[in-house]
Amino acid sequence: MAAGFQRTPASSRYALCLLGLFAVVWIALAISPWYRQDWALENVLVVVAVPVLAWGWRAMPLTRLSYACLFVFGVVHEIGAHYTYAEVPYDAFFERVAGVSLDAALGLERNSFDRWVHLLYGLLVTPACVELLDHVAPPRGIWRYLLPVSFVMSHSLLFEMFEWLAASVFGGDLGQAYLGTQGDVWDAQKDMLMATAGAVAAVTALGLRGWLAPRH
Repeated sequence: MAAGFQRTPASSRYALCLLGLFAVVWIALAISPWYRQDWALENVLVVVAVPVLAWGWRAMPLTRLSYACLFVFGVVHEIGAHYTYAEVPYDAFFERVAGVSLDAALGLERNSFDRWVHLLYGLLVTPACVELLDHVAPPRGIWRYLLPVSFVMSHSLLFEMFEWLAASVFGGDLGQAYLGTQGDVWDAQKDMLMATAGAVAAVTALGLRGWLAPRH
């Protein structure tokens, strides 16, 4: 199955549709965020990433899977930016829908929305990373599995450093809201671990689906 698997680039209509939907979500969640300054800081990377993806369309159009995954991650990130990551009321929403507390069921003692998002980062960004690596420096053998995970780990680290730098520069309530450590001294390490776990899960799934077969 792997040898015959083809990755077909998404059509421009598909990519533009997702871009339009994301714009609608972005505008909706930009209205009355809980902490406007934190929302603006959280959107710095979004303002950079979206134009880069649009600009890179002609040089390296991604597959439908990669664009869909990036869209879902973008929406989840915007939810975090609207409420601040430490205050997203996901547990209250889950309890209204399911009738039980997700945090209580899992034994969680803090708002863990940021943990879930880091896990989703590894899970949802990895397909695009695989395509990028294939385009610029196609890995071989076992490296087809290791490099996408290492790549995700590297920019997970860079993001944690960016968070630390931004919090140091702005300080005060804004710095604390952006960091969202909630008093956990190992917050950065746990976030990177979750991103790594997500990337490992994604590579495993993609490997089983034939995505990591050498391209000819």
